[in-house]
Amino acid sequence: MSDKIKFAVIGCGHIGKRHAEMISRNPECELVALVDVKDKSALGIDSYAVPFFSSLEDLLASNLEIDVINVASPNGFHAEQGMKILDSGRHLVIEKPMSLNKKDSEALIFKGLQKHKQVFCVMQNRYSPPSVWLKELLESGKLGKIFMVQINCYWNRDDRYYKPESWHGKGDLDGGTLFTQFSHFIDLMYWYFGDIKNIQAKFADFNHEKLTDFEDSGFVSFDFVNGGMGSLNYSTSVWDKNLESSITVIAENGSVKVGGQYMNEVEYCHIKDYEMPELAPTNPGNDYGAYKGSAANHHYIIENVVDVLKGRNTITTNALEGLKVVDIIERVYELKNSAKK
Repeated sequence: MSDKIKFAVIGCGHIGKRHAEMISRNPECELVALVDVKDKSALGIDSYAVPFFSSLEDLLASNLEIDVINVASPNGFHAEQGMKILDSGRHLVIEKPMSLNKKDSEALIFKGLQKHKQVFCVMQNRYSPPSVWLKELLESGKLGKIFMVQINCYWNRDDRYYKPESWHGKGDLDGGTLFTQFSHFIDLMYWYFGDIKNIQAKFADFNHEKLTDFEDSGFVSFDFVNGGMGSLNYSTSVWDKNLESSITVIAENGSVKVGGQYMNEVEYCHIKDYEMPELAPTNPGNDYGAYKGSAANHHYIIENVVDVLKGRNTITTNALEGLKVVDIIERVYELKNSAKK
């Protein structure tokens, strides 16, 4: 491998552009190609003087030297494109969600092992200072037994986001609110507390009937395999702007709430014999104009890819964790399907 790791990016929407930007800014990386089905002139990517392809097949047929391909296309394409990339002998960086079902995620992991290629899943909320602090706090055991965990995700996603020409909101390409909007928070929950069981759920479609093929809101409750019980309450029906994303933990030796629009503030921390440290500031949220997204941490992901491929560090979000997030969402959504029968 030459000194610079060569990247291509598939999908040049908001997130794909962020990948391209972070690759371009990293001195150990080189962006060598961009791929999108849309016409190049419509994408606003003229600042990148690299070859542009209209399909993954064209890219792979070009014989360009590429080490890593980043997939930032619609959710429904992730698995199929990921398989072709691994088959071609490249490392894979795959945006969340890894796929729309567990079976496809398992196939990606198997293919990565077979081809001796790394599969990196993008879960950038793990990098924010409050997330890192809470993970370390939980691992330290200072909280004692976990009793209850409540995750609230109340966002605005209206017709400024769900546009008719967009893949967002389409059942086959988007997959559902938990896949596209809130898989970050399910990832954090799994990272912090492990797997869940005894899932119960109810869903509603309050004001997205004409905008999406699926629910806009849900209450989900469950038990953690490792002990304690939890709930995930979510909605994209909030009027005009995001209300909150938060995780509240009630435990044997204290209570903690991490909140704010991007899980960027420790709102409450009261723990036996513990003093809260000063945390570094959180990066601002991704701003998509009319609507806001998660904290802008994509540069950490690119750094981690470089560190892993150069043998300097371990992978931050491995494919098995990406699979577990898909598995948990699939199990929650099975309840939606069974309620219809």
